[in-house]
Amino acid sequence: MFDKTYEIRLALWRDFRNSLEEADDPFRSVLELYNKSPHVNFHTDPWTQSMWPDPWELINENQYDSFCRVLGMCYSLQLTERFKESDFEIHISTDKKNSLTCYLLIVDNVVVNWEDDSQISKSELPDTLVSQTIYTMPSLQ
Repeated sequence: MFDKTYEIRLALWRDFRNSLEEADDPFRSVLELYNKSPHVNFHTDPWTQSMWPDPWELINENQYDSFCRVLGMCYSLQLTERFKESDFEIHISTDKKNSLTCYLLIVDNVVVNWEDDSQISKSELPDTLVSQTIYTMPSLQ
């Protein structure tokens, strides 16, 4: 998807979102898709929500730092019927154990992108992980 023109990426992204409606594991599906996205070191300041690209800007710009990957996963799930009633949060967190910053997508009680390739329940997050900032994502529908 990511190596196509903007218009084709939009159509493929729509098809992908439609596939999430019936996917056995939609969280795994978004993780797999965004792990294939073109990775850049820095694109978006995660601390300034007013500067975040909207879903269509993100697809147009087609540059995904670690934070934009989480945004892409969030937008993909938000723009489905299946998750339209869900609560979405993005957490900027610090793992005190190794002093790393990580970005977590939390959908209802499921944490997506914990340790990059998995999902766990919110109650399973380790004590060493401390949320520095929590952004409640506004509805896109």
